[in-house]
Amino acid sequence: MASNSDDDFVILVCANLNPIEVEVAYDREILISTEDIQSWNLVAILRYQTVRIQAYRNRLTEQSSYFHGLLRGSFSESSSDHIVVQWNLETFLNILKFIYGCPLNVASNNFLPLFEGALYFGVEMLLDKCRAWFSEVSLSKNSGPPQIQCDDLIHMWNFGLENANDFVPELCARYLARNFMWAISNRDFVYIPYNLLLMCVKHPCLTVDSEMHLSDALLIWLDANMEQMGCSIRTKENLIGILKEIRRSILPLWFAAGKRRSCYFSKLADESVDSILRLVKIPPAGLVDALGDVDLNHLRIRITKYSEKVNLSSCPQITADILLLSVLHYSHGMDSTLRKTIKKYLISLEHLDKDHWRIFPCLPPILSFEAVQEVNFSKCHRLHLESAIECFSRSFLSLKIIKAAYLLNIKTTNFIKLVHKCPLVSEVDLSVDICPIIPTQVSVLSSNLALPLASNKHCDVTSCYHSGPSLSNITHLTIEGRTDICGVDKTSLIELMSQTTMLKSLCLSGTDLVDEALYNFSGTSLEMLDVSNTMISGAALAHIIHGNSVLKHLHARGCNYLFQQGSYIGGTEFSFSHPCKELFIELGRTCKLEGVALGWGFSNISLEVLKPAITLLKSMTVGLGGTLGEDALRVLPTTCPMLESVILHFQVISDSIMDRIMTLWQLRTLALCYCLGEISISSFRFSLPNLRKLKLERVTPWMTNDDLVILTQNCANLIELSLLGCTLLNADSQLIILQGWPGLTSIHLEECGDITVDGVSSLINCIALEDLLLRHNGPGVPRNFILDAAKKMPMLRKISLDLCDARDGDYDIPDYGDRYFLSSVKLARCKRQRSCLDLNLSGACGRAVHKESLVLVWNSNNLIRTVVKERLA
Repeated sequence: MASNSDDDFVILVCANLNPIEVEVAYDREILISTEDIQSWNLVAILRYQTVRIQAYRNRLTEQSSYFHGLLRGSFSESSSDHIVVQWNLETFLNILKFIYGCPLNVASNNFLPLFEGALYFGVEMLLDKCRAWFSEVSLSKNSGPPQIQCDDLIHMWNFGLENANDFVPELCARYLARNFMWAISNRDFVYIPYNLLLMCVKHPCLTVDSEMHLSDALLIWLDANMEQMGCSIRTKENLIGILKEIRRSILPLWFAAGKRRSCYFSKLADESVDSILRLVKIPPAGLVDALGDVDLNHLRIRITKYSEKVNLSSCPQITADILLLSVLHYSHGMDSTLRKTIKKYLISLEHLDKDHWRIFPCLPPILSFEAVQEVNFSKCHRLHLESAIECFSRSFLSLKIIKAAYLLNIKTTNFIKLVHKCPLVSEVDLSVDICPIIPTQVSVLSSNLALPLASNKHCDVTSCYHSGPSLSNITHLTIEGRTDICGVDKTSLIELMSQTTMLKSLCLSGTDLVDEALYNFSGTSLEMLDVSNTMISGAALAHIIHGNSVLKHLHARGCNYLFQQGSYIGGTEFSFSHPCKELFIELGRTCKLEGVALGWGFSNISLEVLKPAITLLKSMTVGLGGTLGEDALRVLPTTCPMLESVILHFQVISDSIMDRIMTLWQLRTLALCYCLGEISISSFRFSLPNLRKLKLERVTPWMTNDDLVILTQNCANLIELSLLGCTLLNADSQLIILQGWPGLTSIHLEECGDITVDGVSSLINCIALEDLLLRHNGPGVPRNFILDAAKKMPMLRKISLDLCDARDGDYDIPDYGDRYFLSSVKLARCKRQRSCLDLNLSGACGRAVHKESLVLVWNSNNLIRTVVKERLA
């Protein structure tokens, strides 16, 4: 019977369409009451097929507009004491618990059903709680794993659209924008609806490590969706329009050039390249002023309060102007006064006393981005160091990692002083190109200091650790190639090793490292160790490995003493009782390696011993002296299924081995150098979209232009190419390379037929090149090629040529002023050698053999000219 009392109970009848289990007949129905709601056992309740709930009318009508209208309105149910509720039982029970004052936690797995239920039943307080949770999650600076997964986010977005709820789509876009770097690594990223993606890309909270990451993500999305949509040409053009949101002027040059082949991005890629080349011609300190009254937002680096990494690597157009522009608030209009102020400020920093800092008084307040922990400005040759560090120290207060590789304008002494401005920094990368003159590996005929620069002061590496408390925080230090650091000799290395117990990464390749230095190292946190081309022994290396179980990367290629009983040290031989195999036993027992580079003594037996340590291996290099054998190579993809880099020197290979290696779907680097056996073009019949670096040296003498075209199709995303001994190639090969791989950063062509016999008209247009080697490809290279290449290729650092290829028999050598960003020039000279059978030939004829090499090396202090006997790679 119906009741007229508001405080009377009403029975809510709920059907459970998905009961957990029904054990016996009497488990099919249960009666519960809201009087006992605090003690409800949901797991037990959800076993029943029908749940009857005795609930107070008054509480229901107060908290729910649905029940208010149903029980107090003109509906027939208002006079009934039984109401049928058709809703997901678990969700409804949770809503009831909330209505009756029980605590309720909103999370990603229940937000949508709770929000939808709160909308349907009109529970305004629960709607507010859901809104507050979603808003908090979308704004959270928590650096942990995202609280909402991609597929859940897509469901939320669709629900918001279907229910005409503006709040949900807006927060979905903000959440995706804030977590964009996580989203692009998620397999569900390609299923994100276009309008959500567009809204996200336009959102001011869009957080990416670099503009390249945004570009790549959008292109991946388009590749996955365009064909499936089956839409009209006009619709496709509208979809591609999202690419216009990319700030094309701050893309890395190699990336922009490489996307000229993209069916979606080719036009924008051309615009990007043109913009970058235009910017690099403007003097660094006057860029903002020189651009006039144009809108400069397209030059702003995307930095938000959520940014943890800022990656500017390989962007020659980046200057202090652009960096400063990016940390000023958007509200500051770029009027002529502010432009001039920025210019004066940057000029003032360039002329500051090195031991004194002052702040230009008229500069607007600089924003602080406290989440930023890593900055990478490697290869940003035009970024003024003092200006950049001043900006970092004021904007990136939590900065821990600085990557500044391949920058000769950074003097180590100045940089160490500037690290004090960022006291939390623990990882520093100051790598430059390794000097090709390694005294232990070449015979020097002559050497002279050709051009001392303004300052010729050297830094003593051990003194760095005596210079103050800031540098004691350094746990990762990379100084590879730094000849301006006074050398890094045996004594200083021994002292350095005794003072760097907290190091996690140590690169000492090509230094005078000996066993005593390693035995002096007492650290236990090493994750990366590079001792390539040093004189250490296997026993000393095993000692280090034994104490550093977290080691992930070991590079020990070119260590001639590694598998001998003694190590060269100070002109004497030291013998050890440890057998050579101890190194591999220790590695296999102690470490979980991700990268390994070994040569002498590395064999299939060694690989077997290493198996426990290499199941997660991503990079393997086998150098001179290593012999894995065909069986070991054939099972390599099974032994190490995660491999991304395979580099083999002097190994036995075949098409069947290559077929196995090509199954490594994550393969990014493949190098086959001076290998025995035979392979054919069929080894490259598979598409390798992830392959970035390909080196084929003395293994493909049969390669023709048609084969080269096949390579451009199946290895479409290369950025580094090295071919040696491909004698059937000709002048047309240049154009195939340029059009097939327009974003190449490294080209090595040696003894490749007649590629340069008619000049270098195509190669000179490979504008993103950083490293170029041309030798014995035909005498068509013009005299001014070095100067011309340095001018047209803003990233070019290394160039190697042979006088045999010079059209006029010689090359013009750049001086300091017109070298642009070259760090080394190597010129090989040949002589004619007649055999005893060539009696009738004139003296000018005969076979060309190497005579000597002229090497010019610039570091941050000077230019050194050296002549050596050897032919340098």
